[in-house]
Parts: sequence; structure tokens; C-alpha cells
Amino acid sequence: MSFTDRNTGRGNGDGVPSTVSSIPLTDLDVGPDGQPTIGALVKNATSQVSTLVRAEVELAKAEVTGEIKKGLQGSVFFILALTVLLFSTFFLFFFFAELLDVWLPRWAAFLIVFGVQVLLAGALGFLGYLRVRKIRAPKKTIESVKEFASVLPSPGADAESGAARVDLPAAAAPSGRHSR
Repeated sequence: MSFTDRNTGRGNGDGVPSTVSSIPLTDLDVGPDGQPTIGALVKNATSQVSTLVRAEVELAKAEVTGEIKKGLQGSVFFILALTVLLFSTFFLFFFFAELLDVWLPRWAAFLIVFGVQVLLAGALGFLGYLRVRKIRAPKKTIESVKEFASVLPSPGADAESGAARVDLPAAAAPSGRHSR
């Protein structure tokens, strides 16, 4: 059984799938006395719960997908606003240079503004370097993977000894050195 829009024959347009499984409202398996058997009840309950869970997962997936799309569309406007703001800073610095031109020669005013921009860029670059330098390998995750791999034998494991081989990428393997 599926639910569709009567006018369009499709879903409601909110990202919800056009067909949704439903739970039957009648008992299909009854015993010879007209009463449902315990086995039939358990079978129906299991299938109905399974259908309900699948439908809930599909609904949640459709809702989250729709909200993510809305968020991405909204973020495009933020990116455009930041781009316009970035290009507008050129005029701000040009204004500062023209303002300094009132007291200094024009070339000196623009040179001072350029020097301030270079110093600002250098300071921001240095702060970025300090942040990136603090990045470390995920030690707990690497240890957890090693422990997990030692419990389960890998396809390359020795059948008699049960020893498992762990192949970690070179970037994830601890090197024993710590850089600061």
C-alpha cells in the first residue's frame, strides 16, 4: 500500500518519498477456529515492526536530506555575502590611503597602507601556522584499531597460531617522534 498525492500522483514535494510502506490493518493468518495463531501473531508483529522501522528510517532520511538541501542553499548566500565583503575591503584600504594622503605624500600613504596589509597577512599566516602545527595523529583511534584487529583474525592470519596482521597506512602509524 502506498500514499500519493491525488492531484499529481507523486509525493508531497517535501523530500518525502512518493511511496511509503504501510502496516496492514487486518489479520491475514487465522487458525481453523477463526482465531489467529500465536505463530501468525508473532510473524505479523515482526513484519509490521520491521515495516514500521523501515518507514521511519526512510522518513527521517527524507527529512534530513531536505533540511540539508535548505542549509546548503542558504549557505550559498552567506558565501556570496562574504565574497562581496572581501572585495569591498579593497575600497576600505583605498580609503585609508586617501585619508593619509591628506597629511603625507600620496606614494607614502599607499606604501603605509600596503605595509599594514603585509603585516596583517603575516600575523594571520603565523597564527594559522601555530594552529596547524598542533595537529597530532589520532592515537586513541590507532590503538583501538590495533586492539580490534588483534581480536579478529584477518584473511592473512596464520590459521594455526591465530595471529592477525594489522596494516596501517604510513600516515596513521605512530613514528615514535613527537614534534612540537
